[in-house]
Amino acid sequence: MRQATLGDTGLTVSEFGFGGIPLTRVPEDEAVSIIHRALELGVSLFDTARLYGDSEAKMGRGLQGRRGEVVLASKTISRTAEGAAQDLATTLDNLGTDYLDLYQLHNLAKPEILEQVMAPGGAYEAAAQAQAEGRVRHIGFSAHNPEVALSAINSGKFATVQFACNFVEDEAAGKVFAVARERGMGCIAMKPLGGGLLERADLCFRWLQGVDGVVPIPGIQSIAELEEIAALYADRRPVSEADRAAMERIRQKLGSRFCHRCGYCLPCPNEIDIPIAMLFPSQVRRYPPQELGRLSGRVMDKVAECAQCGECEARCPYELPIPEMLADILAQWREFQAQHGLV
Repeated sequence: MRQATLGDTGLTVSEFGFGGIPLTRVPEDEAVSIIHRALELGVSLFDTARLYGDSEAKMGRGLQGRRGEVVLASKTISRTAEGAAQDLATTLDNLGTDYLDLYQLHNLAKPEILEQVMAPGGAYEAAAQAQAEGRVRHIGFSAHNPEVALSAINSGKFATVQFACNFVEDEAAGKVFAVARERGMGCIAMKPLGGGLLERADLCFRWLQGVDGVVPIPGIQSIAELEEIAALYADRRPVSEADRAAMERIRQKLGSRFCHRCGYCLPCPNEIDIPIAMLFPSQVRRYPPQELGRLSGRVMDKVAECAQCGECEARCPYELPIPEMLADILAQWREFQAQHGLV
């Protein structure tokens, strides 16, 4: 697998990395096997976060004895220096290491959050202290809002930026990464598959191969997924006109209002699994009606309990009108039930 330098950090990483969110969904022994296969294939960038449940612990076990072969990145959602310092201590313990190559301030969603983490006593202070002590080599951030991302980039305080990038969300990512590259920052593309919504891995990664200086970190939850992506990098080819036409059809179908399954909307006071509910419109095209009815019934029963409180909408980094979207999905579900005699 080709290797590249991550901006001006001096860190050498594989042309695609390993996103750790889905490790929470697989047993520990299976997670370890997936990580070992990634290492065999030449993957050298591994990214996780304190927010990702037991992902750090599973990744730490999978990388045991292999620390010198990888660039290891994690994140803190804490906004204060005290919280970020505590998170870092836990992260290092979980990962079984005494330093991180990259420590990222997680989901800088709003200007006031950026201001808070950069202020005296903010999370950046703890990251900078850890860097001075050798427990962190470089400091980065992740964001979903392009304006906040650009403000953080222009502060000159960060070595890397992690931002959503795929052929549907290309405009904002292009602006963010262009400015970051000018500053010598490393560019990491999260959600290369649109949070799992974009089903054509071939289109996603062939498109990303044409985006200079950007390293995607797809979330991996199986060896089969990992090997499929690796095969697309082993057999590189430019995007064809047929590919571009297929991408445009997908863009038109999705529009600009779709769930990225980041999970920041949760928890819901009424225990609605919002990201799973948001999958229903795409699942209609992929599952037999009876099976989909069985899979979706309990989720949609909870959607019917939505109180329109707006808590999810306030937390969504993409500012999606989630209650309105859930109401529309519930209407689609009821139409689906009537159409297939599932009422």
